[in-house]
Amino acid sequence: MLELRYRGSCPGPGEAVSPPPREGEAAGGDHETESTSDKETDIDDRYGDLDSRTDSDIPEIPASSDRTPEILKKALSGLSSRWKNWWIRGILTLTMISLFFLIIYMGSFMLMLLVLGIQVKCFHEIITIGYRVYHSYDLPWFRTLSWYFLLCVNYFFYGETVADYFATFVQREEQLQFLIRYHRFISFALYLAGFCMFVLSLVKKHYRLQFYMFAWTHVTLLITVTQSHLVIQNLFEGMIWFLVPISSVICNDITAYLFGFFFGRTPLIKLSPKKTWEGFIGGFFSTVVFGFIAAYVLSKYQYFVCPVEYRSDVNSFVTECEPSELFQLQTYSLPPFLKAVLRQERVSLYPFQIHSIALSTFASLIGPFGGFFASGFKRAFKIKDFANTIPGHGGIMDRFDCQYLMATFVHVYITSFIRGPNPSKVLQQLLVLQPEQQLNIYKTLKTHLIEKGILQPALKV
Repeated sequence: MLELRYRGSCPGPGEAVSPPPREGEAAGGDHETESTSDKETDIDDRYGDLDSRTDSDIPEIPASSDRTPEILKKALSGLSSRWKNWWIRGILTLTMISLFFLIIYMGSFMLMLLVLGIQVKCFHEIITIGYRVYHSYDLPWFRTLSWYFLLCVNYFFYGETVADYFATFVQREEQLQFLIRYHRFISFALYLAGFCMFVLSLVKKHYRLQFYMFAWTHVTLLITVTQSHLVIQNLFEGMIWFLVPISSVICNDITAYLFGFFFGRTPLIKLSPKKTWEGFIGGFFSTVVFGFIAAYVLSKYQYFVCPVEYRSDVNSFVTECEPSELFQLQTYSLPPFLKAVLRQERVSLYPFQIHSIALSTFASLIGPFGGFFASGFKRAFKIKDFANTIPGHGGIMDRFDCQYLMATFVHVYITSFIRGPNPSKVLQQLLVLQPEQQLNIYKTLKTHLIEKGILQPALKV
């Protein structure tokens, strides 16, 4: 049998497998076999390097240009690079926090648009890295198909959200009824169209690279679109489930940086040489305290604790409700060691404050591993930042690498320990049913309530 020289037993892209010698040629076919093998070796030498590059062969992506405003450059020109970076990061951080407060004031819908905008920008930054790394090979349709798949996945997830939370609005619009009724079929058909386009775009010399980039696109979609969808799901549970986790990650990022900047001496992890144990530990305690206080403040206001609902009568999102027990003050007995410290036996807390400790702990101990993961990714492709969108901070993905991991945890936490039946959602589903179905449900519910003694049976006249 012939041996194929492609670093393994399988032929590589573009290689032709030589047929076995015909009967009668086995004894004298050595020269022909050698010639065929040489031809395969030439093909392997020409194209095999595309699929077998090592890390050292990956081209360096040009460093991003400095986009720091000139006014800041002039004001900080007399400082060392270390302090200059500290001031730039600090000023831009305060600016972003101020804008975030403004968007919170503008309401839930603007927060959803913010999440969508961040998702698209993060997707763009990751896809651009892949495009730059493999740009010299001119992969056909790579960028077009990447954005097409982004559109398809967003259509699917946001369509699911519309079907779940806007049922009464959809009921009034006949065109939307059709789209929602066949939403999953339409989503699948759109994805299949992109899949077929990818298969038709395959080029003989670039098979493996094209599949690399196909996988690159889908992993990027998993990281960005799926997680941003979970963020919006958390927001619908109540703005507090959106704000406390996100602000905890931001607090941990800031305080870990400050503790590391002023007290850092001991390196934490090789992937991020600037991260220190002092920053990690200081960030943990600061974040837990911050989360506990933030939970206490936000739990007082319906605007933050009530689930976000769409009211068809006013055609807008509303946050009005009777706060659940999570957001009502409860009295707790303190354990003995805290009694001695605080010199009191009982304390009044919102139950959500206890949950905030779990959220803050995850944000400060596990959340940073999202940043370490991103650091390893950047090192693999020899880049400092994902982009240069924010001076002193890098790209949007550099700021939100920990948020995506946090979003998944919060969603799992809510579904596992918090969420119960949602009366508003059940009512919306009932309103979509046919009148006969609604009447049957009414009769069944009435009978059930009479049997439990909640309703009195009607008197027969």
